[in-house]
Amino acid sequence: MKRILLCCGTGIATSTVINHKIETELINRGYKGEFVIEQCKLAEAPARSVNFDFCISTVPSTLKLACPLIVATNLLLNRNVEEIYAQIEEELKK
Repeated sequence: MKRILLCCGTGIATSTVINHKIETELINRGYKGEFVIEQCKLAEAPARSVNFDFCISTVPSTLKLACPLIVATNLLLNRNVEEIYAQIEEELKK
């Protein structure tokens, strides 16, 4: 089971939108039951990242995390989404 940390500025608005998109897409790609997603504020990500396999953020960040970071702003804009999902799948397969 892969643990995914999903963060945005407040841990509420855009991460909730992205959470639904990612969950739906990953289930459609055959990953049902292989991941769990938790949301948080971006400021909480460094401390929380030690317990996760990778982090997805709706905003770019220079914060030091204990796990890989995928910046998924384009999921909000519906641009180049396949590139983001490919990065997520790559992390899921590790």
